[in-house]
Amino acid sequence: MYTDQKKCQPLAASSSFYRKIYSEVEEIGWGNLVRLGEDLTSLSFRIIDRKGRTHMVGIKLDKAYPKSPPSVSVDVPSIFNLQWSPHSKLSGVLDQFGQHLDKLQPFWSTMDEIDSSLRVCAPKQTRFASSQRQIDIGNGCYIVLCIDPDDPKALPECRFIGPHSEVNVLVTTWRRNCWRWIRDKSFVENVKSLLKIHLPEHPNEPKSDQLCEECGICYAQNLPIDTELGVDSGCGTDITCKNNNCRKAFHRICLLDWLRSITTTRQSFDVLYGNCPYCSDPVSVKTL
Repeated sequence: MYTDQKKCQPLAASSSFYRKIYSEVEEIGWGNLVRLGEDLTSLSFRIIDRKGRTHMVGIKLDKAYPKSPPSVSVDVPSIFNLQWSPHSKLSGVLDQFGQHLDKLQPFWSTMDEIDSSLRVCAPKQTRFASSQRQIDIGNGCYIVLCIDPDDPKALPECRFIGPHSEVNVLVTTWRRNCWRWIRDKSFVENVKSLLKIHLPEHPNEPKSDQLCEECGICYAQNLPIDTELGVDSGCGTDITCKNNNCRKAFHRICLLDWLRSITTTRQSFDVLYGNCPYCSDPVSVKTL
């Protein structure tokens, strides 16, 4: 039995609202629940799209639920419009969001192509909602591309950054060659075809000045500076899920606290073994 499931059982027996939430989470599956508020009005679920990417769905309820629709928070580039009626359930929220994710697969495939093939300078930490990329194109110049989530194969909006003389040439070349954009061609090949220059390749190693990723549990990049944290005081994320489709980062002590709260966690000597809160793949952390 999951920890959150145990926590819910006494509440479920106390009112019809709690019983309904307990029943609906049971229908979805406790293994898909990532977070649960003390009064059951705040929930977070994990959903994996057909390409293996892990997404989080934050849901806020009021006591008039289901007459009042839930408030849904998701990390996507286009608006998620929830269709709701007094007879709807939480499972319907996840079903509708899954359909929304299916429509965005071509967009994320395009962003993955850009990130893996070109020298992307910004954003340092990509999010599923990010539709812009700033790309190093050499000679101190950059192109900022804005990809349309609803039509990622289309010619993107763009602007150039760099020395005035160089930017003028790039803008003129881009405008002159716009007709060369072919939807059936790869996005990167299209960009190269329009600019008529050699683009710097994606670096094999991460840049040393890359910002620390935020923790998937406390949502902070760095822990607070506090003597009670000992050697962990002020440190950044230092553990990353090894699943390439997840790669969520965590602070050691945050992941340690998380695993200690899960009944299925195993310990061998000074190491805890459990599952990633986002993708459920195996993770481990030292207790010392």
